[in-house]
Amino acid sequence: MDSIDKRIISILQENARTPLKVIAEKTYLSSPAVSARIDRLEKEGIITGYTAKVNMVKLGYHITAFINLEVEPSQKVEFYPYIESCTNVLECNCVTGDYSMLIKVAFASTTGLDHFIGQLQKYGKTSTQIVFSTHAGPRDVKVDLDESVSK
Repeated sequence: MDSIDKRIISILQENARTPLKVIAEKTYLSSPAVSARIDRLEKEGIITGYTAKVNMVKLGYHITAFINLEVEPSQKVEFYPYIESCTNVLECNCVTGDYSMLIKVAFASTTGLDHFIGQLQKYGKTSTQIVFSTHAGPRDVKVDLDESVSK
């Protein structure tokens, strides 16, 4: 991956709908060359997908929370498919510390959150923090750009 690939990734992270022509202008390449590079970055698994950022509150999800869950290693085989199937789960991370899982969820109400926590407790002890506000993130990873390309 060279500095031009990094510039393309940076542009797409800022706006995944940026036209090829605009990316080509910013990287001093032709549109077909940009398209070929994007295809290669996708095939190599560097670019893994494209998403729309949405306002969860406007979609009715007024509660965001982080749930710490203590899962025994022997339960992970059963737990992982379960958590994958839960549509309110935004992220589930296996972490170090007192709890083995950190789960980010979104719900329309505390009632829904409470019901979900009750279901989770069959896997182990939980500790939940409800988000009041978010001052940074979620955001993309910063791609270090070579200054000769980032004009």
